[in-house]
Amino acid sequence: MVTTEDLKFIVTIAENRTLAEAARALNITPPSVTLRLQHIEKKLAVKLIQRPSRIVTLTEEGQLLLNKGRLILQGLDDLQELINERKEQVCGKLRVLAPLGFGNDYIAPLLGEYKAMHPQLDVELELSDNPNWAKHHKWDIIIYIGELNDSSLKMITLAKNQRFICASPKYIERKGIPQTPNELIRHECIALRENNEDVTLWQFTDEKGQPDIIRITPTLASNEGRVIKDWAIAGLGIIMRSEWDVQPQINSGDLIRLLPTYSLPNADIVALLSSPSKERSARISGFISLLKDRITPMPWK
Repeated sequence: MVTTEDLKFIVTIAENRTLAEAARALNITPPSVTLRLQHIEKKLAVKLIQRPSRIVTLTEEGQLLLNKGRLILQGLDDLQELINERKEQVCGKLRVLAPLGFGNDYIAPLLGEYKAMHPQLDVELELSDNPNWAKHHKWDIIIYIGELNDSSLKMITLAKNQRFICASPKYIERKGIPQTPNELIRHECIALRENNEDVTLWQFTDEKGQPDIIRITPTLASNEGRVIKDWAIAGLGIIMRSEWDVQPQINSGDLIRLLPTYSLPNADIVALLSSPSKERSARISGFISLLKDRITPMPWK
């Protein structure tokens, strides 16, 4: 099959009076020009120039290849120019995958705002706490919170995010305040099942950096973060939740942070992308900039 390099070669041959001049234009030797020409002719099974002749004269097939080849090369140049223009324009379709709760509260409103800023843009948002990593290439941007197992994607940290142990004043009045992680075994705990994590294994670290790991037996469990938070506010048990989700309720007094001298593994909020920075379209780069601008200050503080 003829290639674009073959077409460019034929155009150079046609634009020079002799093969020797073509060799100088291509910065190769005359024998190399002859061999390359013979290779293309053999591939196409036709003669492209008249022989013998000191002056380059195209055969009818050679002229056809030249005419059509120039159109193809021009079309490719036009296509590249269009792609370059689109890289600078926020248009096309932006596909985003985000966690259910965080996506509802923060990503969906920002995508709506971004669409309003760029009318030519189409947006597709999917919310899921159990993303299908086999299909991660479908998405331009994946917003993720939690333990990350896939390292093939480019990661941009949008905001730091601690995990807290919380309960409502009603629960504390009924069951008391645990003083150590081990005491949680005797308490009523609520588990959030997400991201295929081992959600009953709560991994604490004390002030000296020593691990203190326990396994809870949840009395309630759900795959929806808002459900378990509502259960906790209602006094039904202790939850482990991200700072972004419970800080407003801690500020209002609806929830109280427990075991504040112990820390849990962070669950930073990150954006995952399959392409490096220089290859990203304007629609992707623009939304990443908006995310950094709005989320990096951590609006839930």
